[in-house]
Amino acid sequence: MNSSNERESFSARLQQSLKNAHYSPDSPTRLAREFNIRFDGRPITVHAARKWLVGEAIPTQEKLRMIAQWLGVPAEWLRFGGADAATPHGDALNGLARFYSEDVKLIADLQRLDEHHRQIAREFVRMLVRVNNQK
Repeated sequence: MNSSNERESFSARLQQSLKNAHYSPDSPTRLAREFNIRFDGRPITVHAARKWLVGEAIPTQEKLRMIAQWLGVPAEWLRFGGADAATPHGDALNGLARFYSEDVKLIADLQRLDEHHRQIAREFVRMLVRVNNQK
């Protein structure tokens, strides 16, 4: 497979994975924002996200692994395709790999708090979980 076909095939798998995870495959701005919220390294630009979506580029391995984890698909499948299709891998099945956008933003806000207020927020969430489980 030539490099142009590889990029186009990657793009199709990325778009399908985004759809399966209830994200628009038509918004490079949203892709860049959601990716950057989750990625510890250097943020990507909207232009880079657009290139991924239209089949002009493939992300680095490190970025590809993050996308796969976020969208709940095997990284190898996302990069190369194959028989695994877009079935979620183990982490996604138990809900650890995929979070809703609002949850990720909440975690980012939590990390901006000082330690004392983070502890209060954690205890509050734990209390809500206990109350919810008693229903």
